Amino acid sequence: MSAMSSSEHDVIVIGAGPAGEVAAGRLADAGLQVALVEEHLVGGECSFYGCMPSKALLRPFQALDEVRRIPGAAEAVTGELDAAAVLARRDEVIHDLDDGAQMPWLDDKGVTLVRGHGRLDGERAVVVGDQRLTARRAVVIGVGSRAALPPIDGLADAMAWTNREVTTTKQVPESLVVIGGGPIGAEMAQAWQSLGAQVTLLEMADRLLLKEEPFASALVAEGLERVGVAVRTGVQIQRVTRDGAGGAVTVTLEGGETVTGAQLLVAAGRHVPLDDLGLDTVDVQPDEHGFLAVDDTMRVPDNSWLYVVGDANGRTLLTHMGKYQARLACDEILGKPTQLRSDGARSPRVTFTDPQVAAVGYTLSDALAAGIQARAVDAGTSSNAGGSFYGRGAPGTSRIVIDDERGVIVGATITGSEIVDFLHAATIAVIGEVPVTTLWHAVPAFPTRSELWLRLLENAGL
Repeated sequence: MSAMSSSEHDVIVIGAGPAGEVAAGRLADAGLQVALVEEHLVGGECSFYGCMPSKALLRPFQALDEVRRIPGAAEAVTGELDAAAVLARRDEVIHDLDDGAQMPWLDDKGVTLVRGHGRLDGERAVVVGDQRLTARRAVVIGVGSRAALPPIDGLADAMAWTNREVTTTKQVPESLVVIGGGPIGAEMAQAWQSLGAQVTLLEMADRLLLKEEPFASALVAEGLERVGVAVRTGVQIQRVTRDGAGGAVTVTLEGGETVTGAQLLVAAGRHVPLDDLGLDTVDVQPDEHGFLAVDDTMRVPDNSWLYVVGDANGRTLLTHMGKYQARLACDEILGKPTQLRSDGARSPRVTFTDPQVAAVGYTLSDALAAGIQARAVDAGTSSNAGGSFYGRGAPGTSRIVIDDERGVIVGATITGSEIVDFLHAATIAVIGEVPVTTLWHAVPAFPTRSELWLRLLENAGL
């Protein structure tokens, strides 16, 4: 057995996903010596199995769909999607699951990459294989999350796909059953239907995208059905069986009805892999939901040196929020002032279906439940001159939620075609708590769809 080697660093970051990368890069830029520990791929789940490959699969259909709605351009479309070309482009986006392209920036910043599984080993110490790393200042945990399997009879033995398999498979399945109507389930249902699979989407709740406004859920369901996805909401799943190693999967619903597909995707929640992280060596335990609780600086209470960023702290399981949290943690480590301004219900979020859903802050029902004196104001997303230049008949409704007591927008939801980049203006308004009377003077250029803001404010009575 080889002797354990040791090394000392200013900060050790466990997990090289987006949050861990931001933490390592930002601290290295400040002149600290940083070790970044990763057992799989530098770039993490989002880069290789989530955000990036899923959008590569969705984008071709959405671009083609938009062109077909525009007179003149529609007549130039003579073919269908080339599934093989879409998958090849997906592979290019994820670098064929090779993280070699990530190495130059680590070298440029002087970050030490340590390959292997990192475990805490007492205060400010991490063991990776036969190496023991010690941190002079802090350890940052950014291990991300994995797909969770709900407790359905037979599911564990059915060889179901998770986000990893569905975003990287090399072939289009003949048919696909999706369990879960959240963003991942809805996006992958549309992507694979557009590439030639027959998709059935099963959601136990009474609507898709349960955390968003009901009108957004309805528009997404209609969009999925328009392309041929069989959308089933309010269903109860009794059991799942697979006919042999490569056979069909059968999902049995309450009442005995069955749904069959060549493959099964489970997109019904996430869990954080904390079992083998050495938490017992520092007297830290996950909370009742399986996350590591932190304060508003992302520091674990009663541990001046231990921080948790991204999915592992359970605050907001979104890539961009993990990166934001990493910036906060870095500022705290570097002795800079920090203030958490975006978290939980205030976080921006996007579902990249067609129509797209982009939202930030409270929905109307959540605002009312939080005791806010809230009202909703709606407008057609493209009901303005700028909308004339986008596809005819593209559905889309937008809403702002106004806190009448304070005179600010506390939430916004925008749905429609090609609207995800609209969201940041709404995020600035919500996080900056810009008075609606001030927004009235932010004049949108004509003719752009940004006049949506003018319509919303007019409908609000300003």
